[in-house]
Amino acid sequence: MSEPVPAREAMVELIPSLRAFAVSLCGDLERADDLVQDTLLKAWNHLGSFQEGTNLRAWLFTILRNTYYSDRRRRLREVEDDGTWALSLAVHPDQEGHVDVQDFCVALKDLPAEQREALILVGAAGFSYEEAAQISSCAVGTIKSRVNRARARLAETMAVTNACEFGPDAATEAIVAHSARNGGR
Repeated sequence: MSEPVPAREAMVELIPSLRAFAVSLCGDLERADDLVQDTLLKAWNHLGSFQEGTNLRAWLFTILRNTYYSDRRRRLREVEDDGTWALSLAVHPDQEGHVDVQDFCVALKDLPAEQREALILVGAAGFSYEEAAQISSCAVGTIKSRVNRARARLAETMAVTNACEFGPDAATEAIVAHSARNGGR
C-alpha cells in the first residue's frame, strides 16, 4: 500500500521539533538524536496506520514520548554514569546570560516529569492544551494544572517575581540602547 507523499515530507519537516522535545525529555543530545531516530523509524514502519488528515505532529510526539518512557523504564534497571562527576569538574562561564540558561535548565530538570513534559509541549513546542493532553494521554484540565504548577515552581526556584528580573542586566540594556541611538555604531 502506497502512503501519501505529504505525510512523509511533513515527517522530515518535524525533525527539529521532535529533536527539541526529545532533548527536553532526556537532557542528552546523543540520546535525543537516538530517540528521534527510533521515533521516525517506528512512524515510518507504521505510516500505513496513520490516518491522513489527522494531526501528524501529535502522532509523532506521542510515539516519541512513549518511546522515551519505555526506554526510561528499561534504563532504570541499567547502571550508568549520569554525568554528575563531569559537571562537578566543569568551569562555569562568566557570561550572565549563559548562567541564566544553565540555571533555567537545572530548574526545568528538577520539575516533576509530568510538569516538565506539559510545560515543554505547551510552552516550547507550541501545542494547544488539547493537543498536549492527547499526547500525554490525560485530560485538558490536567495539562493546564501541570503547566501552571510548572511555571509557578520555575518562578519560585529561580526567584523570579516579574518578567523584568529575567533578561539583560542594566549595563547590557544601556549598551543596546546606546547602539540603537547611534545607528549600530
